[in-house]
Order: sequence, then structure tokens, then C-alpha cells
Amino acid sequence: MNLHGWFQKHSLKLLAITDTPEAIAGGVAIGIFFGFTPLFGLKTLSAILFAWLTGSNILAAVIAGTLHDLILPFMPVIYWYEYQLGYWILNSQWPQRNAWHMARLSPHAWRSWTTFVTLGKPMLLGSAVCGMPCAGLFFLLTRRIVASHQRKKRMQLMTPEPPNPS
Repeated sequence: MNLHGWFQKHSLKLLAITDTPEAIAGGVAIGIFFGFTPLFGLKTLSAILFAWLTGSNILAAVIAGTLHDLILPFMPVIYWYEYQLGYWILNSQWPQRNAWHMARLSPHAWRSWTTFVTLGKPMLLGSAVCGMPCAGLFFLLTRRIVASHQRKKRMQLMTPEPPNPS
């Protein structure tokens, strides 16, 4: 499936949800935010939990959370940028070139707390800094689009159908 087809299919699902524009937009923003995080396997669960806690639409959060699947080929670059940004915020300097080479660790080393502290903490901070503006932008756009769609739908239901000439 192409990118345009995916957006069309999932945007129609979002517009079909019967909830307030704010709840749907909140779910989309939460899903987008957690799409940026390096929490493999926990993105969807985190999005569901936070959508439930904030009263946002859970289905919208799950749909938007799958957006990271579309940009999966770009995720290594995004994670690298998030790590760089998070490291800079934590240490007031850009990381040394060899710091990122730790990413070539064995799977066992990735599950170690020391690896999480050296690589994970800057990545989480960087993902939060990158994800917040994107989530805010998607919240505003989604709320506007959903509100407009719901207004048009209400207007269509209120207008009487012309009488049948037969």
C-alpha cells in the first residue's frame, strides 16, 4: 500500500469515530508522541494508557501510534538525532563521535541498565523534546479537521431532502 492510500484509509477511520474533536485530537497527539519514543513494544500500550488517563480517544491514539510504522526506514536517523539532542540537553555539549558506536552492542547488552542510562536516557529525553511539538501540531490539525467534518455531517443531517417528484 502506498503512503497516500494509508493516510486516506486511516483518516477516514479517525473521522468516523463518534467522539468530541478534542478527545480524538488528544488521542492522535498521544499516539504521535509515543511514536517518537524508543520504547519498542511499549509504544501502543503507553499510548492506550495515557489516552485512557487523559480521557482522550483510545482508538485514535492507537491509529496515530501506528504512524511510526510508515516512517520505520527513517527511525534510525530520528533516533540518532533524538540521542544527540538528549545528550546535549543533559550534558551541555554534543556527544563524542564514539558514544553512538555503543549502539552496536549485543542484544544482551541492550537489556542492561547501564546501557539504558548511557543511551536510553538521552534518547528518551530527545524523543520527548522532538515528540511534544509534533504532538501539539497534530492535536491542532486533527481538532480542526474533525470539528469541520462533524459540522458538515450535522449540516447534511439537518437539511431536508427534496421531495420525490413521482
